[in-house]
Amino acid sequence: MGQSFELPHEAVVEATPEEVWEAISTGPGIDSWFMGRSDVADGVVRTAFLHGELPPSTVTAAEPLQRLAHSSDKADDGRFVAYEFLVEGRGQGSTLVRMVTSGFLPGDDWHDEFEAMSLGIELFFATLAEHLSHFAGRAARPVTAFGPMVHDWPRAWQTLYAALGGPPSPGDRVRFGPVERPVEGVVYVRNSQTLGIRADNAVYRFLQGFNGPMIAAHVLFDGPDEGPLWQAWLKELYADDGAVGCG
Repeated sequence: MGQSFELPHEAVVEATPEEVWEAISTGPGIDSWFMGRSDVADGVVRTAFLHGELPPSTVTAAEPLQRLAHSSDKADDGRFVAYEFLVEGRGQGSTLVRMVTSGFLPGDDWHDEFEAMSLGIELFFATLAEHLSHFAGRAARPVTAFGPMVHDWPRAWQTLYAALGGPPSPGDRVRFGPVERPVEGVVYVRNSQTLGIRADNAVYRFLQGFNGPMIAAHVLFDGPDEGPLWQAWLKELYADDGAVGCG
């Protein structure tokens, strides 16, 4: 069994086609909205996420300022993921950017993986749109921190929302984070498995690890590496919470 999928997203952003192309076709550009660290060289996109790597993705089409496509090789079980970006200038410094993610997920349990993937891609594309409209031309440093393992996700999200002052909606201003470095920002996306908050010089994101922990996947435009700080904050946040454990 298994399932093919296609997930289209599009947005008009306050950036030029040149700025969009930089964000989707270079390592520093991808670092500023996707996950982990990416490198683009010799026609291959490589992404490292913490201690692992995504399958290499080979560029299959590159028309500068217009279209970029790349895809992982098809595995023995048929699995692959492909990305296509279409870029269209709209005048007055705005651009339409469209991203289509497609591929094949094998196995009888593809539904759960598809849900996690689709909600994660919603977060990443929303981050791309935020980056282009508010930080275009600036390269960010990705910061990844893992919290404790979670066995009760609804409760884990409620604990995080409580730290923000209640369940937030896009457009809400929130204040949260470590005592040493509190954050104030605007929520730009929220779904059942992810949350994104834009601050003045960073984007803070939380996502539900697939069969794992709550993950902080932030992108910072200045300042020191904050990975250990956010890992400690997640550990403290869930220290006495029944949502976490070994299950």
